Amino acid sequence: MQEQPGLWLQNDLLGLAAPEPAAATAPEATPAQAPASPPVPSAPQAPQTPIEPPRPVPISLPACAGRPQRTLPRGPESLLILDTETTGLSTLQGQCIEVGAILFHVPHRAVLTQVSFLLPCPANAAEAINGIPAAVTRLEQPRQEALACFLAMAAACDALVAHNAAFDRQWFGLGPLPSLDRPWICSMEDIRWPAERQLRSSPSVRDLALAYGVPVWAAHRALTDCIYLAQVFERCDDLEALLLGALEPRSLYRAELPYAERHRAREAGFRWNEAVPRAWSRRLSRREAEGLPFPVQLVADPIPADGLAHSA
Repeated sequence: MQEQPGLWLQNDLLGLAAPEPAAATAPEATPAQAPASPPVPSAPQAPQTPIEPPRPVPISLPACAGRPQRTLPRGPESLLILDTETTGLSTLQGQCIEVGAILFHVPHRAVLTQVSFLLPCPANAAEAINGIPAAVTRLEQPRQEALACFLAMAAACDALVAHNAAFDRQWFGLGPLPSLDRPWICSMEDIRWPAERQLRSSPSVRDLALAYGVPVWAAHRALTDCIYLAQVFERCDDLEALLLGALEPRSLYRAELPYAERHRAREAGFRWNEAVPRAWSRRLSRREAEGLPFPVQLVADPIPADGLAHSA
């Protein structure tokens, strides 16, 4: 198929066409007018320079598709801080009876929405710990409306945060609680809190709150622990960097230290005989493993990848 001339070619061809001469109007002759003088031959005129055709007006077009521009890593903008209260330590021993959640905006360090609700249970073996009588869980309440609010908050967040997230995560996807498809961040295991806060490698919510000057006025209710974490985040100047580090992929490592130096593994947050039998082990990112002052060895993780607290 023959291509049509482009815009620039059409303009050039139009510019080569000679302009039509303007019609000159001669004055009418009168009877008294003297006869015209014979025409004097005019000097030859220089050839006229062709008029340059107008150039096309440049048009702004989107950048051509090629290698995408490299974007800087960006942490989550909104977090769903959540906590659960249960009647047992695992899904085989109990059930979830309370959910608390706060939708937190990271750039503004602000609480956007918060909700808490109870789920009915016949008995609560952990009442001495969480202080929730089973009869209270069965009282009439707007449970479905609260659950709908929780679902909307989960859909609006970029990541989920829980203290000991491996424990809280196991209850979602069971019974009335939905599965959550956002990345999980454990504020106890995944976030590396600044050394100047003088916290243990796996601090409790109480110790974390006190380290950031947050008053501890109650314990063991779901929304209360969420409020503590939100107030800690409000006081974190480097929260974005902490969250980016917490989202790095992690693998299980074993400390390669003699028995006499086992304290070094303990101080670095390794745990004895937990994930790896008769060994000090901890889940670390590659960057964290390379920064340790002692050698470590990568080992097979007995927990599937989809069961890790920091993964989606």
